Amino acid sequence: MAVEGRRKRKVKSLASAPGSRTRPTRIAPGAPPRAWQRMLSGRRLDLLNPSPLDIEIADIAHGLARVARWNGQTNGDHAFSVAQHSILVESLLPAFWPRASLKDRLGALLHDAPEYVIGDMISPFKTALGVDYRRFEDRLAGAIRLRFGLAADMSADAHLRIKKADRASAYYEATSLAGFSSQEAVELFGSPPAGPVPDMTPLSPVEAQSAFLERFNELMVAIDAAG
Repeated sequence: MAVEGRRKRKVKSLASAPGSRTRPTRIAPGAPPRAWQRMLSGRRLDLLNPSPLDIEIADIAHGLARVARWNGQTNGDHAFSVAQHSILVESLLPAFWPRASLKDRLGALLHDAPEYVIGDMISPFKTALGVDYRRFEDRLAGAIRLRFGLAADMSADAHLRIKKADRASAYYEATSLAGFSSQEAVELFGSPPAGPVPDMTPLSPVEAQSAFLERFNELMVAIDAAG
């Protein structure tokens, strides 16, 4: 009996030891699956029902600086990040919308902000996923816009003009970094605005994150000053 008791205690101690195999946590029948993500800020963002209160610009900048455009298929020492793309789109907006307000320019900077948690999918794949993905993306975009003082829904006019700047950015990225010919890029994205080609050197994640935050803060200060 004493030997048997020692064996039982040994088995019990092994089962509770660090690194030992344990049964996976069971989810109660009917319980909804976890849909939140913990951010570095400590926020827990519900991806299915996002709240503006759980959105922080530091999390957005960190995430976008580490999401690659073109699925990473670009030349350079670093991927061309969504953060750097967003800065470029905002800088190109006046070429298509000279009277864009400061809030419109902030909207341009944040136009791809949902990708800080859902990643960057190339347009053909987004189309293949269909309307459910678009609704999911739109809900998150609306929460982000509300968090930073913008209307939840972007106006049709703003969307059209920002999309033109977005396509111009895609043209420069395609021809400078992704191996497209100018003719192919024009067919896909249209012609870029007149003027010099922007510096398309991919930044490191830390540099892209810092540049995104710097431009965001500049716009917020200007918006506050304008009242």
